[in-house]
Amino acid sequence: MKINFDQYGEDANKKPLIIIHGLYGSAANFRGLAKIYANDFIVFCIDLRNHGNSPHSDEITYSLMAEDVIEFMDNQGIKKAHILGHSMGGKTAMQLALNHPERVDKLVIGDIAPVEYPHHHETIFEGLLAIPVANVESRGEAEQILKHYVEEPSVRLFLLTNLLRTDDGNGFKWRINLPALIGEYKNIQAAPDGISYDGETLFIRGANSEYVADEYVPETLEFFPNASIETIDDCGHWLHSEKPKEFSEILLKFLK
Repeated sequence: MKINFDQYGEDANKKPLIIIHGLYGSAANFRGLAKIYANDFIVFCIDLRNHGNSPHSDEITYSLMAEDVIEFMDNQGIKKAHILGHSMGGKTAMQLALNHPERVDKLVIGDIAPVEYPHHHETIFEGLLAIPVANVESRGEAEQILKHYVEEPSVRLFLLTNLLRTDDGNGFKWRINLPALIGEYKNIQAAPDGISYDGETLFIRGANSEYVADEYVPETLEFFPNASIETIDDCGHWLHSEKPKEFSEILLKFLK
């Protein structure tokens, strides 16, 4: 699948850095940081299938999303790149490294482990489905509905970036392929498939997040035996938005 991307920097002498967003996200999530990283790299922020401006598909697996990224690299003439993935994008990055280790320079994973997680998006899905997108008149009206399901204002704001005006201006539509995300969620919960990746790998986790809990470290090191793990204090799952300075310092120190 040919996926959408945003590029920052044009210096072909700089190493490429590909950034992969998480569930409900898009290439725009890393826009601010990508502009900074472009001082040292040529940066590509991609939209995964069913997200952002990339095509929709009924199928969502980490192998398929990893192959989408490989197709993107082939189309851009990128033989090898640093890969940074957050959350669902982190699992996509893991799968890419497991399937195509020769295409990865250094691998960075943001607050996700190579494990199968329990379903903890039911309430979000319920909230998104409760919004009559064709009939609401504003994002504010949509947020009033969503607040009954999602407590954190910042998360509601993030989710509603996916609400777009219809072409005729009457009502809204979802940019994400919500039916596919719900129908294929078991594949999003899943662990990556493979044996191990021996390349240089960094996991960055938030101290207040449970996604890379200590109990997941042994399994993480089985998949990625040369991995190191850095923890950002007083930080949750959204590392790059909650603690952008600390996140970037750790990332750039590892990549340079």
